[in-house]
Amino acid sequence: MAHLDRDGVKISYSDEGSGPAVLLSHGYSATATMWRGQVAALKDRYRIITWDMRGHGQSDSPDDPSLYSEQATVEDMAAILRACGLQKAVIAGLSLGGYMSLAFNVAHPEMVRALMLFDTGPGYRNPKARDGWNATSEARAKAFETKGLDALGGSAEVRVSTHRSAKGLALAARGMLAQFDSRIIESLEHVAVPTLVLVGSKDEPFLNATDYMAGKIPGARKVMIQDAGHAANIDQPAAFNEAVVELLASLPPA
Repeated sequence: MAHLDRDGVKISYSDEGSGPAVLLSHGYSATATMWRGQVAALKDRYRIITWDMRGHGQSDSPDDPSLYSEQATVEDMAAILRACGLQKAVIAGLSLGGYMSLAFNVAHPEMVRALMLFDTGPGYRNPKARDGWNATSEARAKAFETKGLDALGGSAEVRVSTHRSAKGLALAARGMLAQFDSRIIESLEHVAVPTLVLVGSKDEPFLNATDYMAGKIPGARKVMIQDAGHAANIDQPAAFNEAVVELLASLPPA
């Protein structure tokens, strides 16, 4: 992987293949490794850029909690695209990566050719619902602080990922997984690019969120991958890749 220096924080990324560019962002406590099946299947037609979020994988885990935030993550994404010489790309991600893709579209719409949102949600308008999400995020942070990397879950995208810092994951839970306002969910009806909203049929926590996004984003394509859980790209890679290629092939020339 290549490394990008972001004000002293090393961000690791990989740039493979050639053709129209796609930036893939992983979920919380996963890494770029979760996309290896997509890289292998798509790099002959597309330029696939993957990366490890700060606090994850081979990227740095700074000690300062203020360095973990939605804004920092979004600017990491923009910096990676610029380092790759790109002014625009298809922005895609799973779970936390999908949420950050929506946040990226709010901050840098001029850099977004299309969106692909996998097994994710847009946040909450209801403060009580947001508080519930944040309580879960805090619990995950405390688990990493007390159990170390043994607190990693057993989901498919996590099992294929390797981390260096439990503290980084704890700080990422508090600063990046936690949510602090309703800006992202309120942005859905203003999305102005082609959008794929995809979910595994067994990913029950995100089924309603997927329906909501598909209904709010103008012209969004909804795809449900049968017999897939939260990591639909790993559980059913052929069907997942087919849906991705269908969206990418429908885009006008870059």
